[in-house]
Amino acid sequence: MASSFTCQITALPEHIDMLGHVNNAVWVQWMEDVATAHWTQDALPAHVDAYVWVVTRHEIDYRGNVAQGETVTARTWIAEPPRGARFDRLMEFTGPDGKVKVSARSTWAIMDKATARILRVPPDVAAPFMP
Repeated sequence: MASSFTCQITALPEHIDMLGHVNNAVWVQWMEDVATAHWTQDALPAHVDAYVWVVTRHEIDYRGNVAQGETVTARTWIAEPPRGARFDRLMEFTGPDGKVKVSARSTWAIMDKATARILRVPPDVAAPFMP
């Protein structure tokens, strides 16, 4: 069964840039945090112990601003099966006004923790995340 992951994030003072909204670099950090939380929640513990994911590409659309104290709803999911060592993760951050503030597609590759080598995504690792 496919999974998605949703959580809430509130913009704190340290997230805000000189323009008064969440800094672009913070959005990238939040993307990694949300992806990691999804992996940790839905992967088998043995897989979490054996593998780590690394980003190979981010494609981000900034559609609106979020100010200090505002809470966004982050949602992430995998729309397509992996290709070799990689798969694409989709993500949206929806603001308190119900509008998507940031959307992204990130490509992640799987790495064996013991050998630090990239490998093909094993079917049993991908299964909990597939549509």
